[in-house]
Amino acid sequence: MSLPQETLVSHNMRLFLAVIVLITPTSGETPAVHVSLTDKALHYGAYVGAQWMTDKLKDVSIPDISGEIYILFDNLHYTLMGITIENVEFPEPSVEFYPGRGLDTSVSDVSVTLTGGWITRFGLIQDGGTFQMIVFDTDVTFAVQLGRGVGGHPFVTSVNCEAHVGGVDMQFRGGASWIFQPFVSKYRDRVRGEIEDKICPQLKESIIMLDYRLQVFGVSIDVNKDLTLDLGLTDDPVIDVSSLNVGLKGVIYSIKTHAEPPSEPQPFSLAEQPDSMLTLGVSEFTLNSASYAYYSAGLLQILLNDSMIPSYSPVHLNTSSFGAFIPQLPKMYPGLLMNLQLYAREVPVVSFQPGLVTLDLQGAVKAYAIQPTGAQIPLFTLNTDSKFSGKVWTAGGRLKGSAEMKNLTVTLEATEIGGFETAALENLARVGAKLAITKLNQRLGKGVELPRLKHAELTNTTLEVEMGFITISTDAQISLTEDSTD
Repeated sequence: MSLPQETLVSHNMRLFLAVIVLITPTSGETPAVHVSLTDKALHYGAYVGAQWMTDKLKDVSIPDISGEIYILFDNLHYTLMGITIENVEFPEPSVEFYPGRGLDTSVSDVSVTLTGGWITRFGLIQDGGTFQMIVFDTDVTFAVQLGRGVGGHPFVTSVNCEAHVGGVDMQFRGGASWIFQPFVSKYRDRVRGEIEDKICPQLKESIIMLDYRLQVFGVSIDVNKDLTLDLGLTDDPVIDVSSLNVGLKGVIYSIKTHAEPPSEPQPFSLAEQPDSMLTLGVSEFTLNSASYAYYSAGLLQILLNDSMIPSYSPVHLNTSSFGAFIPQLPKMYPGLLMNLQLYAREVPVVSFQPGLVTLDLQGAVKAYAIQPTGAQIPLFTLNTDSKFSGKVWTAGGRLKGSAEMKNLTVTLEATEIGGFETAALENLARVGAKLAITKLNQRLGKGVELPRLKHAELTNTTLEVEMGFITISTDAQISLTEDSTD
């Protein structure tokens, strides 16, 4: 008896493999991002996967099956049509880490009941009716190897597969089924063997297709219109009996320049978190690579004009208003509007210290007076050096934080209008920075929701700032909605 191209069991395990392999780790490089997946995640995935298989296998479309069997003196030609899966018993699979290699997966006592219609032709006699087929006590064990392929892509390959079908029961009803039912029963072992022989090839084909998709899937993700994040694997995964640990490049590049950052990530390691499904470690290097990407692309600058200043502000961008800080300015250029070009003198630096995040900014302000013709007259250049610190945490499913200014100084770098004191301008800058931080803290206090995938929500999430890196440990709650296969 011939069988469908896809066996029922071959649809399993993709749910686990796709998630695990996509987060798995250009050899010899120091990773800036670490990911650790625990056996708690595997066991939860197995539980959810069993539920998903039980629900979704009933919706699998099975093509008609045609064949022939020899009865007495002639062949009985048959077609099984309108086949539906009436019942599925899919126990929770066992998924375990295989140290140094990948994953071992097994599932036992799978049972599937199929029903449909049959038509036969035996010589000149045609007949039809209904049938029921039960495939029971099916056991499947297979292992996959995970690793790093060309260009930092993850790969997955099948290294072992064994399948055993305990038995097949077929019952035909209606028409003259009572005539050929006894003969069909003799073919049970043949049918059981055909099903058994197809399980592993179909599973291997599924893994080959998964590996193909991993190879064509990009290892870079566009963060926004300016930045892209390289998540290429730095080496093969490190696998022990209780966890899978991978390193990712974790470099953010400018899409415009793709310039390499001037520094390298410093090595760090994650503490074991067996009570969490997933732990993510992100080096300060990743944030600083983003800072360099913006800087190298010339994006850390802004031009301020008076239309951008609130009407209620006591200070406006014109020479008269700035006369309070620079007395000679309105005398030299009376009644003119001004532009301020703000830009970073150096790459801003983010540092992680235990419980604290710091940001060092070295900026500059170039001031211009605007003539009635629109021509800009350079006035002076100020250097600004500032340092900010902040804290981040998770609460109520939201990422929250707070920030404060530690220091801000303003010095005169160059002038086209003669020397002047900068203390008053420094005080003005401090007031403006404090007002901005107050508004920022209002937003940080409310926080933002933790990332949520279409069918998964992060739970029990904790965040810790360590020396040089930050760790996020979390569980996940998967929701198996009707469209969860989309």
